[in-house]
Amino acid sequence: IHVYAPLRGKAIAGARGNGDARIFSLCLEAQLISIAGIYRTSEVALPADVWGRPTQIRLAGEKLLIEALKA
Repeated sequence: IHVYAPLRGKAIAGARGNGDARIFSLCLEAQLISIAGIYRTSEVALPADVWGRPTQIRLAGEKLLIEALKA
């Protein structure tokens, strides 16, 4: 999933179990992000280094990796 605007809602990638799916956003402010059934909601705040910034989200094993991208 590529989002070229603020991502404020839900983003669900790899819904059929594709663990190689990724989410890219120019401004991450999501309520829910999910890859291959592994998810994170806004109940757990996103780290300050990715909130509102260009970000990549990918799956590593059973964990979502949320990484800031260089702008």
